[in-house]
Amino acid sequence: MLTYNSTPEKSMAPSIFLLLLSLVLIPTSVVVVVVGLQHVHEEDGFISVVISDKGLDFAKQFLIEQAISSIVPSQLSDIEKKVNVPLVGKAQVILSEITIKDIKINSSSVKTGESGIVLIVSGATADLTMNWRYTARTSLVPIGISDSGTATVKVEDLQVGLTVNLRNQEGTLELILLDYGCKVGDLSIKLSGGAAWLYQVLVEVFEGNIASSVEEAISQKIREGITQLDTILQSLPKTVSLDKTAVLNVSFVGNPVLTNSSIELEINGLFTGTSKVLVPQTYHRGPEISVPRPGSPRMIEISVHENVLKSASSVYFTADSMQWIVDEVPDQALLNTAEWRFIVPQLYKQYPNADMNINVSVSSAPVIQVTNQDIEAAIIVDVIVNVLEAGEVIPVVCISVDISASVDVKIAKSNIAGRLALDKFSIYLKWSKIGKLHIQVIQSVVSSVLKTVLIPFLNSQLKKGIPLPMLNGFALENAAILYAHPWVTVSTDVAFLGHSFLRQKTAYDVL
Repeated sequence: MLTYNSTPEKSMAPSIFLLLLSLVLIPTSVVVVVVGLQHVHEEDGFISVVISDKGLDFAKQFLIEQAISSIVPSQLSDIEKKVNVPLVGKAQVILSEITIKDIKINSSSVKTGESGIVLIVSGATADLTMNWRYTARTSLVPIGISDSGTATVKVEDLQVGLTVNLRNQEGTLELILLDYGCKVGDLSIKLSGGAAWLYQVLVEVFEGNIASSVEEAISQKIREGITQLDTILQSLPKTVSLDKTAVLNVSFVGNPVLTNSSIELEINGLFTGTSKVLVPQTYHRGPEISVPRPGSPRMIEISVHENVLKSASSVYFTADSMQWIVDEVPDQALLNTAEWRFIVPQLYKQYPNADMNINVSVSSAPVIQVTNQDIEAAIIVDVIVNVLEAGEVIPVVCISVDISASVDVKIAKSNIAGRLALDKFSIYLKWSKIGKLHIQVIQSVVSSVLKTVLIPFLNSQLKKGIPLPMLNGFALENAAILYAHPWVTVSTDVAFLGHSFLRQKTAYDVL
């Protein structure tokens, strides 16, 4: 059985767990502590990330490949000893340029549960090369003898085990090592050149030194990786700025839930204005996620609560970002009173052949709801017709439009984006300075404005999307969208594309 060394300085654990998280988490400070299977809600998170067994296995395999590439090749410290050799006398033997040339992994596993995250690598082999030289002095040959050559070493049954945990420290993650062990099983040495007796000396006297050097070299490389990854983790941002109006709060809340088949983490996920200080929100989180998951399981499931969408709606509405002046339309004739002379004759009579623009503004924050089939939105829009005359802007009529629409959610790169489709609308006259209007007559004009101006504009905003928790260098693969009120879930696999994330402290791929 592999014995763990609980000394933190001997740890490779944090790098293992950090990479498991780095594959799936939005860079941020995190409020997470592993406390068995308890899930304590200090705050509510509105984006949930679940890493399945399949995702953990992918992370484990990726981690092992990265660890091997950082270790191979590695040069170990020289080993020097004085040994007594029968018939030869005292010999000074030096092993130099001891280099790990290759490591092969036969089996590995990662488990989650009450004790944290455990990763075991067993039955690994390593190939080493080295130079040797010796000098010896005997009573028969007082001037001494010497020789040198090369050797290859085969390390068998190399085992590494570790258990790790995470703890929040002022909003960032502190990596906690619980147990660690690295052990060399057997090794064989093949000597090239020199005296045959030296082989037996190397096996009997130096075997333990070589094994210890291999174990320490691997530990040292792991410690270097821990330092780098810990620095990256603690420097990650707590918010994502989407534009001049809104930022997304991507700080983690609560404690991660570890079961024997998954890890679940929660992210705040709410939008705030750029000028506001982020504070814990008071939205009610609602029921736990229960989403039907047909087909083969995916590596990661990222669920977004409808409150995320509602907070975005509120922020953009409060910032007056949902109003604009329309002075160009596909049919430019619509922006002249002459085009309206048969629809609204009093407008043309009072302002003949006058140019116009249209002030479109959302009069209240859009109401958004996730159903079991799609996302529904209710939007109330005020459409004010302005006449442009002698350099003056003259508001003449205001029509209120109630819009019902549905949103088709899509995955665009690493963003969850959407496209709005108009389901139905109704209009009524809010006020008029040109007398009573026949709403039914102008409904077609309003419909044209909605379809050619308002809906395309809203779609341009929805296309920007919300960044999903994903680091540069990785991409979503085989993503599927699932709905279960009040959650919309992205169930996806992950593909590794490159190493750019290892060289960056911030890591977003936002449209």
